Amino acid sequence: MLDTVLGKLARQHDPNVLVGFEHADDAGVYQIAPDTALVQTVDFFTPVVDDPYTFGQIAATNALSDVYAMGGRPLTSLALVGFPEKADVEVLECILAGGLAKMMEAHCTVLGGHSIRDEETKFGYAVTGLVNPKRVFANSGARPGDALVLTKALGTGVISTAIKKGRAQEPWVAAAVRSMTALNQRAAEVATRGEYRVHGMTDITGFGLVGHARELALASQVSLRIFADKILLLPGAIECARAGHIPGGLKANLEFVECVVGYESEISEELKLLLFDPQTAGGLLLSIGEEDAETFLMELQSVGVVASCIGAVAEFGKPLIKVS
Repeated sequence: MLDTVLGKLARQHDPNVLVGFEHADDAGVYQIAPDTALVQTVDFFTPVVDDPYTFGQIAATNALSDVYAMGGRPLTSLALVGFPEKADVEVLECILAGGLAKMMEAHCTVLGGHSIRDEETKFGYAVTGLVNPKRVFANSGARPGDALVLTKALGTGVISTAIKKGRAQEPWVAAAVRSMTALNQRAAEVATRGEYRVHGMTDITGFGLVGHARELALASQVSLRIFADKILLLPGAIECARAGHIPGGLKANLEFVECVVGYESEISEELKLLLFDPQTAGGLLLSIGEEDAETFLMELQSVGVVASCIGAVAEFGKPLIKVS
């Protein structure tokens, strides 16, 4: 909706804007010096887990991810809070404490924030980071012949929905929480060191794997092939999808994005759904030179990052995304 509205407004012409909202990138980039640019993003949402401290951690991890996805280093943040007037203030304190813990882990300073009274709790951050203007990883960098690497497993959307229904098993919840509270910092540090030919990068959040892959493909004018059997899934993800714990965002993603997908082999209905599952604090999707992919994966795994090579980049054609 926001993209549609912004697209109708007059564009500001500022030569210092390196990345705006034209290609649905993860964050905006604004150059302030020859070798320095600001990375700016904002993200907030309603609780996806029951524990307030954990919710704060997840919200911070999710907001920080957009800076990492652009190749940046988080610097400062501002908290955004919506909280019911009659709710227990100790709950809010736990949410803020969880968020602060993750911000401290990321060496990102919380400068303050803004709160409003709201019938439904909402929490997140506006985050500002720094990046070298010559090392920005936008959606438009993918090249034919690249390999597609995905960090983190899929399934947080369906599992979060099962949590809200009281139907999620504890091992599923624990695995999903570990994933949603794991910063993308280590993966981004390896990707941005300059040793690997990383050409494009985005993080997988509300539009699901296929939705964000579509943005990458359109911005780069390429097509993508996704190997369904190479995608890592969280424990319980298939079971939740099979049981019908389908978030509204997944249905919206299916309606909007599936028209660009061609299925070239038989894939289970549950796995098809998970391709469109909206992720909270999901992993990074990287387009990297094929010759570097294996070594890159090995290094990611050596520093504790869950990752797999899930596909390849091809010349632009139809369908935009082939799933096999």
